[in-house]
Amino acid sequence: MAMLSPKFDDLTIGHDFLFKKVMRNPRICKHLLEEVLQAPIAEISYPEIEKTIDVFYDSRGVRLDVIVADEKHTHYNLEMQVKNTTNPKTGQHVLPKRTRYYQAMLDVDALQKGQNFDLLPATYIIFICAFDFFGKGNYIYTFKKRCLETSELEFPDETTIILLNTTGTHGNISPDIKSFFDYVNQHTVTSDFTKQIDKEIFHIKSDQKARLEYMSLETYVQDNRYEAYAEGEAKGLAKGVAQGLAEGEAKGLAKGVAQGLAEGEANEKFATVKRMLRRGKSSLAEIAEDTELPLDTIKRIQAEMQAV
Repeated sequence: MAMLSPKFDDLTIGHDFLFKKVMRNPRICKHLLEEVLQAPIAEISYPEIEKTIDVFYDSRGVRLDVIVADEKHTHYNLEMQVKNTTNPKTGQHVLPKRTRYYQAMLDVDALQKGQNFDLLPATYIIFICAFDFFGKGNYIYTFKKRCLETSELEFPDETTIILLNTTGTHGNISPDIKSFFDYVNQHTVTSDFTKQIDKEIFHIKSDQKARLEYMSLETYVQDNRYEAYAEGEAKGLAKGVAQGLAEGEAKGLAKGVAQGLAEGEANEKFATVKRMLRRGKSSLAEIAEDTELPLDTIKRIQAEMQAV
């Protein structure tokens, strides 16, 4: 059985739900961007929060946590990443390819049919990671395309990927970013900036509407989990008992029950996978990690659903 989600009062800035709520405050979000980029931003707007982009009916969508745009039409995608997720089948970390996919989907969504490519806005994909993906100790890892033969030659496609490492030990960051990292890691208030964030979180947790929104979301998720578990367990157990009784031996009964329980657990997981695929809120890799099923199995279930 999957672990229960944290209670609303126990949520921290590292939780997806609360992070999006906090970044909805334009003053906090704008200041965070300015401190990361070390450049002023006149103003920001919110094209959409937690936007799901679907390109074709048979392609996988991508859920984006926070998208903001500045006065120059530059788009910023902010993501909170507390786990360094791996593909359970290959053992490969999914973060690099996830940023690549996010970038592609942002571009496809930004360019309207018939528009020229040069109208694509400059983009920044910023992942706030509670781990050091590269293990180099940097506070910030910034990536742009450069020529291998002439390293100072930058490819001018105006795309930037930034990984913020809250566990870093060196690099050029502002005091407010360092205090923000400490707040993510240890929930300690050490600056006016984190005091603003902590105050915002207090207001969010005092908002009955936000509480009900979180509870409704978690209740829906848990109901689906319990429903799938009960359905799978009952079917598997009944099949196992019937098979064991038919064999007429204690050994056969034990084997049948064990097999039935295993099949029931599999049925539960398959039902959960289908529900998660229908909602389209998680990537295939995330579904594989949450259900502990091979990625190939997730793809097979997705193909079967699309064939119906």
